[in-house]
Amino acid sequence: MENDLHLNQHISRRFNQELEQARNQVLKMGGMVETQVENGLTALLNLDVELATEVIKADEQINQMEREIDENCTQILARRHPAASDLRLMISIIKTITDLERIGDEAIKLGKNAIKLTQSNGTPRQYVELRNLGERVKTILKQSLDAYARMDVDDALRIIETDQMIDEEFDNISRLLITKMMEDPREIKNALAISYCARALERIGDHSKNICEFVVYLVKGKDIRHSSIDELKHKFG
Repeated sequence: MENDLHLNQHISRRFNQELEQARNQVLKMGGMVETQVENGLTALLNLDVELATEVIKADEQINQMEREIDENCTQILARRHPAASDLRLMISIIKTITDLERIGDEAIKLGKNAIKLTQSNGTPRQYVELRNLGERVKTILKQSLDAYARMDVDDALRIIETDQMIDEEFDNISRLLITKMMEDPREIKNALAISYCARALERIGDHSKNICEFVVYLVKGKDIRHSSIDELKHKFG
């Protein structure tokens, strides 16, 4: 495991506790978001209106968690004036919770479209093409949060590379849906809803990749956003 940080070597024991608490809050929020994505996808694939409604209502808890972590980080910055790796930790936390909150927003889209598709008399078998994409996205989200918890640069870089598979899966679904709409105009409404869901899942993959990029920034102090896979391999071997 890559770990160049020293989060437990401050003169102030209280400062150590504050930093660790901030990291733990991020992981707690990550767990909440994982549940949202899982429930949102399940609601969509099973056209479960009750579960979809729960996903929509639970979003406020995630928003509240983001506000609490943001406020906590603001107080630490004001009191401690952190530098070097401590400052990177604060920055990475603030950025990570933004991506987590946006993942929660994408999960809501799954829930809302599940309700719309139910109302248009859709059947779960019609949305099987989203299952593989959904499973990939859930996996990359979990792996991203695990890499963040361990501050594991190697895993983070590996996950960033696998994001391309999600993009390819999304493109395949998009082509399939276009074909369906061309063959049967009556499918346009439902196909568009499915397309919105596929886009939401693809965006969850993008936000998960962002979390991995923050892991690299946190541990190595290097900003790798907008870097290609070849550039990353060159930088980190």
